[in-house]
Amino acid sequence: MIRTPLRPLARILEARAKGENPDAIERENKRLRHEKMRDQARVRAEGRLLVLGVVFCAAFAVVGVRMGLLAGSVPSEPRATAPGASIVAQRADIVDRNGNILATNLATHSLYAQPPLMIDPKAVARELARIFPDLDEARMVKDFTGSRKFVWIKKKISPEQMQRVHDIGDPGLSFGPREMRLYPNGALAAHILGGAGFGREGVQSAEVIGVAGVERYFDDYLRDPANGGQPLRLSLDLTVQAAVERVLAGGMKLMNAKGAAAILMDVHSGEILSMVSLPDFDPNERPRQLVKGDPSDSPLFNRAVQGVYELGSTFKTLTLSQALEEGIVTPNTMIDTKGPLVWGRFRIHDFHNYGSSLSVTTVLVKSSNIGTARIAQRIGGERQRAFLSRLGLLDPSPVELVEAAGAKPLLPANWSELSTMTISYGHGVSTSPLNLAAAYSTIANGGRLVRPTLRAGGGRLGERVISEETSRQIRKMLREVVVHGTASFGEVPGYRVGGKTGTADKPKPTGGYYDKKVIATFASMFPAEAPQYVLIVTLDEPQDTTGPKPRRTAGWTAVPVAAEIIRRAAPLLGLRPEIEQAPGFGVTLTAN
Repeated sequence: MIRTPLRPLARILEARAKGENPDAIERENKRLRHEKMRDQARVRAEGRLLVLGVVFCAAFAVVGVRMGLLAGSVPSEPRATAPGASIVAQRADIVDRNGNILATNLATHSLYAQPPLMIDPKAVARELARIFPDLDEARMVKDFTGSRKFVWIKKKISPEQMQRVHDIGDPGLSFGPREMRLYPNGALAAHILGGAGFGREGVQSAEVIGVAGVERYFDDYLRDPANGGQPLRLSLDLTVQAAVERVLAGGMKLMNAKGAAAILMDVHSGEILSMVSLPDFDPNERPRQLVKGDPSDSPLFNRAVQGVYELGSTFKTLTLSQALEEGIVTPNTMIDTKGPLVWGRFRIHDFHNYGSSLSVTTVLVKSSNIGTARIAQRIGGERQRAFLSRLGLLDPSPVELVEAAGAKPLLPANWSELSTMTISYGHGVSTSPLNLAAAYSTIANGGRLVRPTLRAGGGRLGERVISEETSRQIRKMLREVVVHGTASFGEVPGYRVGGKTGTADKPKPTGGYYDKKVIATFASMFPAEAPQYVLIVTLDEPQDTTGPKPRRTAGWTAVPVAAEIIRRAAPLLGLRPEIEQAPGFGVTLTAN
C-alpha cells in the first residue's frame, strides 16, 4: 500500500513561498489519514457483525427445526448401534384359504456376551443358568473366563427373560434385535408349514429362512419385497384341519397304530383342504433329525407325502377302472375266482372263499384278489403300467412341498406277469397316500387328471384319463363296497360315502413281510353319486383289540376313523346332510 507523505516537498516549498506555516500541512495530512483509518476499521467491524449474525440465525433455525421434529416423534429408548449392513428382511405371513393366520413374524431379542466387559463372569454364568435351565453353567464359565471376545448365549428370548437378564446388571451382557417366525396354532399343520430358522446372522439383525415344508418351497416368494407384504394363501381350511387332526389322533390311539396319515382333497381342483401326518411336532420348537434308526420314526417324517407304502386293495379300484375303460369287462361280467390262483411257485389267495365266480362289481365289493388278478392278466403289464403312470402313481407328487420330490415310488425291477397280478391288488408297488388321493380324485370327478396343490385357487384339471361313464360305474361300485362290502363301517348318516379298503402286509427292511404288521388304508369319496371330496386315511401297524382276537384289516381300523372324520368335516365344508324319509312318513290324500 502506498502511503501519502505527511510533509510533501512540493507543498512545503509552495507554503514557504506564500509565507505559510509548513507544520499546518503536516497536521492536516495526519487528520485525513486518521479519518481514513477509522472508516476502514468501522467497515471491517460491521462486516464481522453481519457474518456473526447470519451464523447465529442459522444455528437457531437448525435447533428450532430439530426441536420441532423431536416434539412430533414417538419417544423411544436410545440404542447402541454397530456398523454393518442390515440383513433383516420382513417375511410375508402364511394364511389359510379363509385368511386365518398360520405363520407370522414376532419381534424379539437375542442375547450375547462380551467377556472382556464383564465384572463378575462366574456370577453371570450362575444367574444365566437359573434363567435358562438348558444352559450349562460350567461351559459358560469357561467361555466367559477364556480368551473369547464374543459369545452367543440365546438366539431368541422372551420379554420376560430379557427383563430377568437385564436385572443381572452386568455390562458384558447385551441384546440384539431379532425377528422370529411364529406359528400361533402350535403343531397344527406342522408338516405342511415345515418351519423356519436363521440364515445369516449379525449382532443387530438376522435373516429368517424356510427350512422345510411350504416355508422352504415358497422361500423366495415369502422374502420378496416386491410382493408388498401380501400373505401366502394356502388351500388349507384351518377349522377342517383341526377337526381331522383331532379325530385322526384319537383313532390312532384307539387302534394302537404306530403312525397315521389323512388327506382331504377337492376332486375338481386338487386343492388340499387338510393333510395330517402323525406323530407331529411344534414348528416353533422344531426337533432335530434322527441320525440313526428308521427315519419314519421321526416326528418330522411326513407320512402323507414322504411315506411310500403298498396300499393294498385300494388299487383294485384302479384295475377295474382301466378294465372298464378299455372295454375288457362290464360291471356284470363274470370272473373266475376259483382258488388259489397258481403262477409258478406262487399262490394267490382270497381272504374268504367266494365261490367259483363273481361279477366284476362283486369282485370289488368282496375284495377278491383272485378275481382282480385275472382281470389284470387280461389288461397286461405294459398297459397297466402306462395307466398307473397316467394317474401319477409312479412318480413323486408335484405338490408344493420340498419333501415331495424325494418320495419316489418303489417299482418292481421287472414288471412281469406276476407283478401285474400282484400290483392289481396293491402289492409289489409302493406309492404315497397323496398320490393315491390324486388318483381317486381323477376317478371321482369324471375322469380328468388331478394334480394336488397347496395353493388356494392354484388347482386345475388335466387331461382325460377315463370317460365319465367309467367314472359313474366305478362310483356306483364304491358305494356298494360301503353298503354291502368290506367298508360297511364307513357309512355316515346323511352323507352317501363310497370307498375301498386296503390292507397290505408291511415289508421288513431285510426282505419279506411281517406276519402281524400291516398298512391299513381306506380311500373314500363323498357324496358318492357326485363326489366333491376324496379322503384317504392310512394307519401304520393298527390293531383293534376290542374283540376276542386282534383285528388288523382296514375295515376294522381305518374305515371307522375315516367315517368319523367325514362326520365331523362334512358340515364344516358346507355339505348339507341328506334327510332320509322315515318309513310311513308322508301326506296321504283322502276323500271327503
